[in-house]
Amino acid sequence: MVGDIELVAAADDPSAAVHDLLQLPNIARCLHRSERRVCLLFERVQVSVRLPEPVSAGASLLHATGSIGHLAALRTHAASVGWQLTAGGLRRADDGATGAAETEEEIFAAVGVAVIPADIRHGEDEVGAAEAGGLPTLLARRDIRGDLHMHSTWSDGRDSVEAMVKACCALEYEYMAITDHSPNSGAARNLSVADVARQADEIARLRDLYPRIAILHGCEVDILPNGRLDLPDHVLEHLDIVLASLHERAGQSSEQLMGRYVAAMKHPLVNMITHPSNRVLPHTPGYDLDYNQLFATAFETGTLVEIDGAPVHLDLNGALARRATAAGVTVAVDSDSHRAELLDRHMAFGVGTARRGWVEARHVVNTGPLAEIRTFVAAKRRRSG
Repeated sequence: MVGDIELVAAADDPSAAVHDLLQLPNIARCLHRSERRVCLLFERVQVSVRLPEPVSAGASLLHATGSIGHLAALRTHAASVGWQLTAGGLRRADDGATGAAETEEEIFAAVGVAVIPADIRHGEDEVGAAEAGGLPTLLARRDIRGDLHMHSTWSDGRDSVEAMVKACCALEYEYMAITDHSPNSGAARNLSVADVARQADEIARLRDLYPRIAILHGCEVDILPNGRLDLPDHVLEHLDIVLASLHERAGQSSEQLMGRYVAAMKHPLVNMITHPSNRVLPHTPGYDLDYNQLFATAFETGTLVEIDGAPVHLDLNGALARRATAAGVTVAVDSDSHRAELLDRHMAFGVGTARRGWVEARHVVNTGPLAEIRTFVAAKRRRSG
């Protein structure tokens, strides 16, 4: 997803900064060097360091951060209020006077718009939203109150349920859900029907040991090629939350895959569709689905749609996440972590992905208290029952 890395660091003495950079360990070679820029090959990644004067550092950062479309829209707006926006800063169109450009905030203030978060500088409608005072209050990591998708040694996770619980307690979560894979998943290990009951016993014991966090018992259930779920209803109905996933295309068309999703969402015991496109980064782009139909069905059936923070998924991506919330869908941002030590990191990736889709805390089910999670689950069971 990232081709190279651009760093911006204000420097009064760029030659000294370049000299120090070239002395760093693990620098394979210097690809380019000029007075205020050096491009290095570091661990097979191209890293470019820009060293602007402090007076123009904000403008340099803005141009390195924004997409081409974003910068074009911002320049157009700046011109409409009498400013020329360049890589070196701001200049008055009428008299050539310069404006403060040491920080991005000074530039946005000068052209009369709110600071646009870097996450949404895509060249879509963010500049217009800033002009109108309509920028979203983007989801923040601190808004997340629990994680509804993770795996343990009962399936293909590395760590025990207790280790995952301890890690979630350290993150000060109010609730968490253990959601191991169902019998016919392609994972290395899976839950059997008998395992579900044994896992429930373990979770009950851990609830007594860790009363400060609510431990939900769930399962990530595969949607089989015929549209049926990989566990029988008499097992699913005893779970606190049921996640449904596609992990295997089974040679089916996009329409057939969509049919499997629709069947799952119409099932009264399915609460969430996880990583909907099932993309596997960087190898496969994911399913070419009718996402309008997916989101409409999720909204109609009261089914959550996930933004999965696992680095191999990051799915829904930002563009699809924005379409989902625009369609009225409630999303969950989860880690899908298979290791206790990665719970926080994967959740941060999920939040970052959500922010790229203009997602706010109000769109996300796990920014609310446990009672809202239980209400969401119960509402679908009542409506479909």
